[in-house]
Amino acid sequence: MFTNVVDQGGSPSTEQLLAFTDSAGMLLKMPVIGYTSGLEVALDQKLFGQHVASRVIQKAVTGFMNNKNPKKPLVLSLHGWTGTGKNLVSQLIAENIYKEGMASSFVHQFVTSTHFLHSSQLENYKSQLQQWIKGNVTNCPRSMFIFDEMDKMHPGLIDCIKPYLDYYENLDGVSYRQAIFIFLSNAGGEHITQVALDFWKAGRDREEMELQHLEPALSLSVFNNKQSGLWHTSLVDKNLVDFFVPFLPLEYRHVLLCGMAEMSAKGLEPNQDVVDQMARDLVYFPKSEKIFSVKGCKTIGGKLDYYT
Repeated sequence: MFTNVVDQGGSPSTEQLLAFTDSAGMLLKMPVIGYTSGLEVALDQKLFGQHVASRVIQKAVTGFMNNKNPKKPLVLSLHGWTGTGKNLVSQLIAENIYKEGMASSFVHQFVTSTHFLHSSQLENYKSQLQQWIKGNVTNCPRSMFIFDEMDKMHPGLIDCIKPYLDYYENLDGVSYRQAIFIFLSNAGGEHITQVALDFWKAGRDREEMELQHLEPALSLSVFNNKQSGLWHTSLVDKNLVDFFVPFLPLEYRHVLLCGMAEMSAKGLEPNQDVVDQMARDLVYFPKSEKIFSVKGCKTIGGKLDYYT
């Protein structure tokens, strides 16, 4: 059963689910979609050190939103270590599609450690997840579903939504082709980091990395990783994930950019000295080279409170 739900983005509790599916036949109006090129600007201004992910996300989402007759829902799987921008990207996508962003009732966020905690409830989770997706897409075809902590999800659970991600015109009278599904996972982070480290050791510019250097091996490693949430899943086997999007580990220079942006977001005058001191006190890896931030930009908000 879905438990401990306090999310404002429309994530389900059992009570919400039952109340909704009882009246799922009622079709409400589509939300006001104000999608423009704002996503590209937002990614450029708020996402740092992720030239590969930024390019893929911008093109994939824009192309999908501009397609009046998509053949299937948009399915994105975002991979990388903590603090590299996966949740931020989900937020930016929502903000550029829905007027209320993540707070929209058409955005549904699931967190494995909250919504799918007990393995003994696996069959209940499957049934309720199917009902929740069907009911909400019936209500709003342009619904967005975000699955966080995929690497903690019980193997096989995500397979239950496979029919909704496929190329069907409709299932039981409901079309899922305008919906968006986003998976967030730390799985694959080791592979992504190794590629980035190999580029650095070879003296190659980080910006030379392209999706083709990362995606094929990333999708394979996730498929074969029992801790990925996508282990031997039909979603991968049947090529239903449109893009496996790699998020690179962040370097010192990217942490500085995050810090300056965070100060601006807090209404403070950006101070290079303060941000530099904060960034120098973070932990970096590998131990010998100290190239990448262990926690990316995840803890910067709290760190800046200390330094300012």
